[in-house]
Amino acid sequence: MGTSGFLVVVRRDLLLASRRPVDALLPVVFFLLAASLFPLGVGPETQVLRQIAPGIVWVCALLSAMLSLGSMYGGDYADGSLEQMLIAPQSTVLLAVAKGFAHWSMTGLPLLLVAPLMGLLFDMHADAIVALISGLLLGTPVLSLIGGVGAALTLGLRNGAVLILLLVLPLCIPVLIFGAGAVAAVDAGIQPYGHFYLLAALLLLTLLGAPLATAAALKISV
Repeated sequence: MGTSGFLVVVRRDLLLASRRPVDALLPVVFFLLAASLFPLGVGPETQVLRQIAPGIVWVCALLSAMLSLGSMYGGDYADGSLEQMLIAPQSTVLLAVAKGFAHWSMTGLPLLLVAPLMGLLFDMHADAIVALISGLLLGTPVLSLIGGVGAALTLGLRNGAVLILLLVLPLCIPVLIFGAGAVAAVDAGIQPYGHFYLLAALLLLTLLGAPLATAAALKISV
């Protein structure tokens, strides 16, 4: 699978998602609703909201990304198209990358667009909102790539969604820590570049290793 095959898979997944707008919008709606409930429960104290905002946004982003992992390969597995993709003369690794990119386009990218709204909801400063968006830009692709491994491992299994959570959530904790830590560093007047470098390193490591693991898991599951 070359560049053209990569684009075909991404375009196909986005087209299928556009035909199921409710399923496609579910992660974003969950993110907005879950994050907006915390100010109602915690109270209107702005200082408290600023302190808890990074952790809340990242936890909600992580959970919203988990909602659509089951459908990353589940639909193709059910109708037999995944098997055809695997036996075709194409790179399964690049297929995994294309699936991960399509998943990020449907979940991570919309979260980036609504992140400033969440920042305003929690009364975050402009610099903190920029750090939040930058961290999400580096961290959300990691969630999609690692989630692809979990989705491939649990294909065809009962309670696959629960197993995905058990497999993926512990691996995504470092992303959550460094992403929230970058915003906390900005609020404390400290340069957040160290957190961004670690997020970039995690992204590079995941980009190199996760597609290989996903490709092997797909061949085992199918």
